Amino acid sequence: MKYSLSELNEIIENRRTIFPEQFSERKVQREQVEKLINAAKWAPTHRLTQPWRFTIFMGQGLTDFGKFHADLYKDSKTAEDFSQMKYDKIFSRASVASAIIVVGVKRDPNAKVPFVEEIAATSAAVQNIALMATASGLALYWGTGGMTFSDEMKSHVGLNEDDQIIGQLFLGYPAGEWPRKTPRKPMEYFTDWRID
Repeated sequence: MKYSLSELNEIIENRRTIFPEQFSERKVQREQVEKLINAAKWAPTHRLTQPWRFTIFMGQGLTDFGKFHADLYKDSKTAEDFSQMKYDKIFSRASVASAIIVVGVKRDPNAKVPFVEEIAATSAAVQNIALMATASGLALYWGTGGMTFSDEMKSHVGLNEDDQIIGQLFLGYPAGEWPRKTPRKPMEYFTDWRID
C-alpha cells in the first residue's frame, strides 16, 4: 500500500463538528490555515474550474467581521423579530474563533459545467479542509446561520449576486477532549447493489 489506509480511515471517522463555544483560547496560526486551504484546492473539480473562493478573517479582521455580521442580522429584523441573544451569539462566535473562512462558489460566466457541480466541488474542498483540520487536531465548525446566505454577505466577501456562499468555517482548538464518534447507519440502509 502506498498510504496507511487505517490512518486515513481513522481521520475520516474522527472528523467532528466542534462548536465555537467549545474552543479553547489557544490560537491557530496563519501557516496552519494556509495548509488547510492548500488541501482544499485538491478537491475534484469538473473541467478544473476550481470554483471555490475563501475569504479568511483573523486577528482584528475577526472582530470587524463579527460586528459586520451581527449588525447585518440586526438591520434585517424588525424590533419585534430581533433577538439580542442571537445578535450576541453571532458576535461572540467571531471573538472565540482563531479564524473564520467564508466559503464561496464562484459562478463560471461561461457555464462550462452546471452550477450544482461547482457547489459539489466546493463542498468537497470543505471536506478536505475538515479532514486536514482533524489530522492537525484543530476544531472546526461549518456554520450556515445568521446572514450567511444574504446578498450583503456575498458582497462583503467580494462575490457577485449570482455566486453562492455555502458556509462559514470557524477554526480553533478544542477546549476539552475530542468528541466521541456518533453512530452512523450501516451501509445497507443507504446502499442498493445491482450486480446481476
